Amino acid sequence: MVRLAPFYRQVQSHYDLSDEFYALFLDPSMTYSCAYFAHEDHSLAQAQQAKIDLALGKLDLEPGMRLLDIGCGWGATMIRAARDYGAQVVGLTLSRNQYDYVNARLEHEGITGAQVRLQGWEEYDGEADRIVSIGAFEHFRTERYGEFFERAHAMLPDGGRMLLHTIIGRTLAELRALDVPVTREDALFHIFMKREIFPGGQLPQPGTVTRTAESNGWHTERIQSLQPHYARTLDLWAESLRSHRDEAVRLTSREVYDRYLKYLTGCAHYFRAGHLDVMQFTLAT
Repeated sequence: MVRLAPFYRQVQSHYDLSDEFYALFLDPSMTYSCAYFAHEDHSLAQAQQAKIDLALGKLDLEPGMRLLDIGCGWGATMIRAARDYGAQVVGLTLSRNQYDYVNARLEHEGITGAQVRLQGWEEYDGEADRIVSIGAFEHFRTERYGEFFERAHAMLPDGGRMLLHTIIGRTLAELRALDVPVTREDALFHIFMKREIFPGGQLPQPGTVTRTAESNGWHTERIQSLQPHYARTLDLWAESLRSHRDEAVRLTSREVYDRYLKYLTGCAHYFRAGHLDVMQFTLAT
């Protein structure tokens, strides 16, 4: 089998911008994905922990289980799983900044049940009891979905589970069926996101996820939409970035600040309008 090369360059072009810049608008755990506002009065930090617990809870994670976190980001989910669930965790990231950050945090907090690797799922040859992947599937590319689900299935035992959390795109036909208007400005924003924010990124449709997973041995147990939660998350990120404008410009540039504010506010609009969704797929072997 030909070993696929992960998309290091494209991923690092976004996530390795500056840890300090991202810290200006993310919560203290540096969780860079949709929060879950289980209670209306939750802070962003509380809602991010609730999202992590929502995901880990769907895995039926037990102490001593081996958990693979694909696209571990700055480590919030893997650290929660190791420290509070007793799992033995391996986190994978393609970001050099995130790899260094997680290693430093694991050492600082004395967490011995977790390790991070600068590695893609394409390069991972270990086994696991459970898999979690939050906000990474958007970088995998459509042509690799089949191999991803095949490899993930092969590394788990019978009764294994995977929680896949991903942004969902809609086709033009789906948007028309939902009576969601589509304009030239919408198309231009899509091009902006592909070129200037997430180069190489692709958003799947729910049916693509379930069909490809099920054709590679998985059973779909549950799909949960978090659409309004992401609109609120993005609103809070944009508000925080605005409040740290001068520092953001100092750390990066006025151009980067303007680009990220356009990205955050624009995506909040598209989640609210129905163009985009974010879903958690609970899959079992």
